[in-house]
Amino acid sequence: MTMAHGRCGRVNRSFLPIYLGLITILVGCASDKEALRKSQGFYQEGVASLPGDRQKAFVSFHKSVQLNPANKEARYALGHVYALQGKMPLAEEQFREAIKIDESYSEAHTYLGQVLANQGRWDEAIASYKLALVNPLYPTPDLARFHLGRALAHQGDLQGSMEAFEDAASASPPSVPPAMTHLELGRVYYKLGYAIRAREVLKKVTTMDKDGDLAAAASEILTRLK
Repeated sequence: MTMAHGRCGRVNRSFLPIYLGLITILVGCASDKEALRKSQGFYQEGVASLPGDRQKAFVSFHKSVQLNPANKEARYALGHVYALQGKMPLAEEQFREAIKIDESYSEAHTYLGQVLANQGRWDEAIASYKLALVNPLYPTPDLARFHLGRALAHQGDLQGSMEAFEDAASASPPSVPPAMTHLELGRVYYKLGYAIRAREVLKKVTTMDKDGDLAAAASEILTRLK
């Protein structure tokens, strides 16, 4: 009996490092899951706070990223707050990190493009918008096309700009107010000398945005076409 018990004790001790290793792995997995759960909780807290308390939202998004650096939505949201604060380099950093996590993250590509355009880096912005449109599952491609059209027009590519705005204008349902898209398209038609197309599109703007700033801008261009 004594010898048998001794052997059993020796066997158990020989397996002790393995048991401890398994326990460590299990504890680590549990800890990781808890961090992911808390990260998502802080992200959701930030989303809820953003409309009324931007600073509180910022703190929540920052905590979310600290707990899970691979939380792409939290990085996108943090980049959004930085952009609202006018901190474009910091916003750019967060959007690029989100894209490293998911290269097909079209929303981040589009927002990155806007941040780059804001810094006068138009060619980089154009490349970023085009990357956003590579993803066939992007739910709001007209947003990227709208900003792409603006960037191309700024760089003097009116033909490319026209095509981007035409594609954006055909979106259904649209994510960009149709009056905005049609106004930009009308401007490009006007610059290209397509008077009939410009007049048709700009008249739509005056109907879509009655007595608004967009309608006023469209009317101003229409006076030049007469």
